Amino acid sequence: MKFVRTKSGNLTGLISLFLLVITGLLGLLAPILMPHDPFAVDIAKKFSVPSWDYPLGTDHLGRCILSRLLLGIRYSLGSALIIQLVAIVLAILLGAFVALKRGLIDFLFIRLCDILLAFPTLVLAFGLLGILGPSLKNVLIALIFTQLIYYARMIRGLFIGINEKDFVQAARITGTTGIQLIRRHYIPNLLPSIVTIVALDIGKVILEIAGFSFIGLGVQAPIPEWGMMINEGKQYMRQHPELMLYPGLAIILVVLLFNQLANRLKRLD
Repeated sequence: MKFVRTKSGNLTGLISLFLLVITGLLGLLAPILMPHDPFAVDIAKKFSVPSWDYPLGTDHLGRCILSRLLLGIRYSLGSALIIQLVAIVLAILLGAFVALKRGLIDFLFIRLCDILLAFPTLVLAFGLLGILGPSLKNVLIALIFTQLIYYARMIRGLFIGINEKDFVQAARITGTTGIQLIRRHYIPNLLPSIVTIVALDIGKVILEIAGFSFIGLGVQAPIPEWGMMINEGKQYMRQHPELMLYPGLAIILVVLLFNQLANRLKRLD
């Protein structure tokens, strides 16, 4: 029974990874795959039903929905990946520095994290966006900052936990210090845990990006981010629910795939 569950879990993880890779490739190749210009307005073709020319129909401005969904992968999934990558790299550098220095630097860092983490992530991001103003760039800055605080504290704890391991002590005795110690011993041993945590949070970040765009604090029209597409379609929800349905399903499917992949990585970890 355990073997069957393990085999099923491996298959689910592989399928999720495969579908996410395909989604990423669709985003990268969007300019080639898009049947129409996603920004081209043609009022004469608004609310067109699905056809060979417009596989998912058109929106209230006559723009190709499929083209906008494909390009939206770059803004929704691509932005989430950038946020996670930048945040975790900065967090590793900051967390490692604090963990190795300890003393007053560590004390001040923990107190600062306690103050910032007292606010929910979304509240802190809302505050930063209120100061910076609505735009995709500012959403990236706000979410990178909030993720960085959380990850830096977590990685600092992981580094301290591995400090007393025998192989780390042996490396120090042989003269390995600083960047070499982090690169050769800390990161290789902590990488599986870090990858799992980052993968678990990607789905949450995608939802946050979409949420900010939906309420007007994130991506601005006419950029076809999925949350913005839902925002544009909400006023036509009764007559043309597909304007909200397509981007909504895209968000749900991608988030579920990341959650499945992260759960599998967590079991392996």
